[in-house]
Amino acid sequence: MTAANGRKPAQHESAGSLPAMKALVLNASYEPLSVVPVRRAVVLVLRNRADVVESNGKVWRSERINLASPSVIRLRQYVKVPYARRVPLNRRAVFIRDAHRCQYCNRPAENIDHVIPKAQGGLHVWENVVASCRRCNTKKGGRTPEQAGLVLIQRPRAPRRHSWVLVATGTEPDPAWRPYLGAD
Repeated sequence: MTAANGRKPAQHESAGSLPAMKALVLNASYEPLSVVPVRRAVVLVLRNRADVVESNGKVWRSERINLASPSVIRLRQYVKVPYARRVPLNRRAVFIRDAHRCQYCNRPAENIDHVIPKAQGGLHVWENVVASCRRCNTKKGGRTPEQAGLVLIQRPRAPRRHSWVLVATGTEPDPAWRPYLGAD
């Protein structure tokens, strides 16, 4: 494949960066199932396994077909999900929940911190883990915030119902997804 200027594109180049974009996959019942690359969503649509519900305004073109680039697709067949989707407790998810800000001083965060240290019986659960900057994490050490003279800006909490979408995308989701994610 050659570009309009006659040169071959580098491997990381793409037509309008479409493959880097994401699409929300809905079950036949319109409940969110997953987030996939747009290229995968296009394949599902072309194989008649899904329908485009929302488009991102771009178009995928081939010799015979022009297909609106999907932002939201709905599977044609219902898929039974045996478990409720949860956000895994990991560094990336904590940073997204806390907006990459230290929960003690509001500077850019570099570490995660257990509010009640594990050495004092604190658990590795959502309600006990926050993002923190290096300075506050060092100042706190193996003590509680009260013992170290620190105050939490906001109390840590478990993510909301569809927060897994934020973790899957790494950024704010496409505004077209909001009606399908509910009030979260």
